Amino acid sequence: MRQTILESEDLQDSKKKSYTSSLGRIDPVIARLPGFTTQSGFTFQEIDICYLTLGELSPMRDNAVLVCHALSGNAQVAGIGENGKPGWWDYHVGPGKTIDTNRFFVICSNVIGGCNGSTGPASIRPDTGKPYGMSFPPVTIRDMVTAQTRLLDHLGIQTLFAAVGGSMGGMQALVWALEHPGRIRCCVPIASCMAHSAMQIAFNEVGRQAIISDPNWRGGEYYTGTAPEHGLAVARMVGHVTYLSEFSMHQKFGRKLQKPSNPEDLFPLYSVESYLQHQGESFVRRFDPNTYLYITKALDMFDLLEGRPPDEAFRNVKARFLVISFESDWLYPPVQSRELVRMLNRSNATVTYTNLDTQYGHDSFLIQNADFTRILQNFLNAEHEPVFQAADI
Repeated sequence: MRQTILESEDLQDSKKKSYTSSLGRIDPVIARLPGFTTQSGFTFQEIDICYLTLGELSPMRDNAVLVCHALSGNAQVAGIGENGKPGWWDYHVGPGKTIDTNRFFVICSNVIGGCNGSTGPASIRPDTGKPYGMSFPPVTIRDMVTAQTRLLDHLGIQTLFAAVGGSMGGMQALVWALEHPGRIRCCVPIASCMAHSAMQIAFNEVGRQAIISDPNWRGGEYYTGTAPEHGLAVARMVGHVTYLSEFSMHQKFGRKLQKPSNPEDLFPLYSVESYLQHQGESFVRRFDPNTYLYITKALDMFDLLEGRPPDEAFRNVKARFLVISFESDWLYPPVQSRELVRMLNRSNATVTYTNLDTQYGHDSFLIQNADFTRILQNFLNAEHEPVFQAADI
């Protein structure tokens, strides 16, 4: 199987210089939604949710697909953004693509707590006129989904044909299936899990400590000065290593040395070191350090079952599932997806499971991969076909 590696969510510069989205320039918009209360009990008078829609909603309003983004994603799922680059899943969303916008009405929103147009720690707090910073309330994956339900209400969409997402996006899709069973037909969690393991929490904590230990963090009150850019860059470097695989690292870098840029440097610089430094530096230009703290904590606190027995948690589930994992993914290993599948099967849910033998680690859901495209596309099209047939009768 021939695969083209797409280097992670913000790792696309060189590949996308020669790639042009078929959708052209598309800008997300912001919905201002009134009265939102988080799981922690904090009430916002109003929140902003930045979102993008692609395709057309059918007369029956039965073709809406919610694409849920991962940790560092945003609403720009496809099309050319304001930075001049294609969206983070443009390879898979668009006319004739994996999620065909000639057939489906695609919605993607930046999560609450984010930093790309939705209300988050960098937003202005109405009662102080200053950014929330660390006075922003804790947010959860369920809060993110609740905000999405409010957005759908705003758009006049009662039900989703499908919720699809990788990594953190898969967690959101699962919450849709469990907590809003009457509003979703299909659920597609990709390279995801029901709850973080100790190892997954540990990597996130290293990243958080890198930010908090940066002298410029100042308890999260850095918005009028210099942000803790070094800490955030290190956090991203650590996280990024977990998204890849040993194969992809060896294939791309091996032990190659970077050409010396400064003869006064004490040590030689390996290509992989230069690469990680570049990715850390580029990440700080588009992401808020406090948002990184809040969203990684939301990931770590996520527990799909919330202490409930599986038969109780899955009792009301009506969605049909496609669960996808990747053999080389050591951050969200296949064993976590298989555990989800076992619990769904025991609860008599309709589940299709596939573990793809890709070689590019956790980020395998971002690559151009014929097998991934075929499986996801066929599932969505086949599940939607009865809807088309019923509409024709």
